[in-house]
Amino acid sequence: MAAALASGDAAAEAAPISPADLRADLRLAVETIEQNHPDLAHSVGKAELERAARRIERQLDRPMTRTEAWSALAQLNPLLADGHLFIALPDWRQESARTLAEGGAFFPFEVSIDAHGAVRIVSALGGGPTPYAGRRIRRIDGRDAGQVVRTLSARVHGDTPAFRSALLAQRWWLYYAKLYGAPAAFELDLVGGGRVRVAASRDSPALLQDEASFERTYRCEVGPRGAVLTAGSFAWPDKAQYLAFTQDCFARIAAAGADRLVVDLRRNGGGDDDYWREGLLRYIADQPYRHGSRYIKRVLQPRAGEVAGQLISGEIEAQTPPEAAEPLRFKGQVYVLVGPQTYSSAVLFSNVVQDYGFGRVAGVGGAVRTRQSGAVQSLRLPKTGLVLFYPRFVLDRPSGAARPAYVEPDLPIADDPLDQRAAVDSLLKRTASVTGGPRAPISGS
Repeated sequence: MAAALASGDAAAEAAPISPADLRADLRLAVETIEQNHPDLAHSVGKAELERAARRIERQLDRPMTRTEAWSALAQLNPLLADGHLFIALPDWRQESARTLAEGGAFFPFEVSIDAHGAVRIVSALGGGPTPYAGRRIRRIDGRDAGQVVRTLSARVHGDTPAFRSALLAQRWWLYYAKLYGAPAAFELDLVGGGRVRVAASRDSPALLQDEASFERTYRCEVGPRGAVLTAGSFAWPDKAQYLAFTQDCFARIAAAGADRLVVDLRRNGGGDDDYWREGLLRYIADQPYRHGSRYIKRVLQPRAGEVAGQLISGEIEAQTPPEAAEPLRFKGQVYVLVGPQTYSSAVLFSNVVQDYGFGRVAGVGGAVRTRQSGAVQSLRLPKTGLVLFYPRFVLDRPSGAARPAYVEPDLPIADDPLDQRAAVDSLLKRTASVTGGPRAPISGS
């Protein structure tokens, strides 16, 4: 098994965990899911979950490090098929930063993974240029790259294989280090490029850089063909900064007289619904809306009339009114650009825009559910230190429609991993001659 990443918690990471303790944490995770998930069938049948747990339990036949324990227990993740339901490595962002600070290094490239499991180099780790961009990797240190993808994918969480491939590509450097280690250099066999030896990288991965930078997470571009507002998250810690950004962006759009707006959510994994209510729909919505319809929730912290553990289902009745007096209201064409990494609250926003006709959804579909779980809880498994995440509610889209089950754009637009701007340019070009308003809103809402 691979060596652990460097960490201030190295002693805890390396300490062997007995088979009995491994099995105890696995059983605790499964029981917690079965007892607390509001609608387990949303993800997996109980019998199937139990069969998978027994299969994993048979592998827990020797003492393991925390990383090895994760490699075993995380095999539940693809089966759970939900971006909010999985067994995770603890504090992996901080651990990865410490690894670099202490002189460690990672796989030297950002990568993409296509529907067939092919791994291609996108850029140097962190996003810098590389002469190998676009090359497909056939083998890594003698290992078949396709097999590496299958091995890593067997530990990744998310709704669908497409979701999991996108997440794996984004965190390739982390998963590879955890399963195979982080040597000083990698020997790669490239299709059409022969064998190359590339030193491991001490640059911070793009994901960590993006999450630490407001400017990398949020961008506003206003040009002659339209405006593009990129929102990479609905969870920025300084909400006032985010709201000031969106207000300024819509002011720039109004000043330029732009009549088309692309809201790019391809890298938005969600956050707080207030971010899109106050920061986006304030300037777009022209009628009352609700963020969902039917719901089912598990009571974990009872309020008046509730009992812990109770399941409650109902219908969201409350609607958010539009800001009728908003001077920066945008009245042009709105397009929400989505992809396999658009998730959670970002999907709720996409649902609202699509169901109420506030705009059209564009991009890549079929990767994430429109019926989203939420109110994510966490449990640190006491023997291994791994973390179980699980949701408290499941929410239907505003229209209440069960189909399509997955986000399906009104305007399919392919993504180019080597050129993030290509989908935006394609969308603006494609919609240049579009006239008239968006789709009719749902009836009765």
